[in-house]
Amino acid sequence: MADDEAWPSEIRLEKGGEALRVSFEDGADFALGAEYLRVRSPSAEVQGHSAEHRKTIGGKRLVKILDVTPVGNYAVRLQFDDTHDTGIYTWRYLRELGETAKENFDAYLRELADKGLDRDRPGEK
Repeated sequence: MADDEAWPSEIRLEKGGEALRVSFEDGADFALGAEYLRVRSPSAEVQGHSAEHRKTIGGKRLVKILDVTPVGNYAVRLQFDDTHDTGIYTWRYLRELGETAKENFDAYLRELADKGLDRDRPGEK
């Protein structure tokens, strides 16, 4: 997908910050849960500096998005109520998260179980 194919037409918080609605000009539309966006943050804190350093973060089931701030004309920064606010979510990354939400979230649940973590207790590995 070319960068111009991932251009959003609307981005808005829903359900009191429990989800971010992202609609694209081509008609694609995703409601991305705050927990999902938080645990898949593109920040170095979560992603590390390589794939083997990526962290699995538990205890984020009830996290909420407090604010959405534009970053230039290519991304947004999300501020979560657990104070995390360092991830820059590009339009392309939001599109990818929407298209792969079920697979990614299922993989996250497996990672939690494999590492002895869960969605309700804080922890990371």
